[in-house]
Amino acid sequence: MDEPTGFSASHDHTNCKAELALRVIQGRWKLLVLRELMEGVQRFSALQRALPGVSQKVLTAQLRELEANGVVQRTAYPEVPPRVEYGLTALGRELIPVLEGLHAWGQQVAEAAAPETG
Repeated sequence: MDEPTGFSASHDHTNCKAELALRVIQGRWKLLVLRELMEGVQRFSALQRALPGVSQKVLTAQLRELEANGVVQRTAYPEVPPRVEYGLTALGRELIPVLEGLHAWGQQVAEAAAPETG
């Protein structure tokens, strides 16, 4: 079977672009944050409500990492009380088909692992 272009089992992992991409989105909450931001710009409190179980500290850290990697944009408005919104950057929006593909693949895995009834 042919290897996909640019990726093989003998590939030099120190320069693997797939590994770099995975490092950008790895983390317990990052994919879920990205899923929420695919729906549009969100305030911090809306993200926290959409992700029960995530602490403020962890969500802040995950958002900062995504921002540092150019995937998420943070916009702070000079208002009282302060308003901060998060949205996907152009680079982040390029992840949408990748995330949709992961979802579809996960669905196939779940269906394959489900016990047959009947």
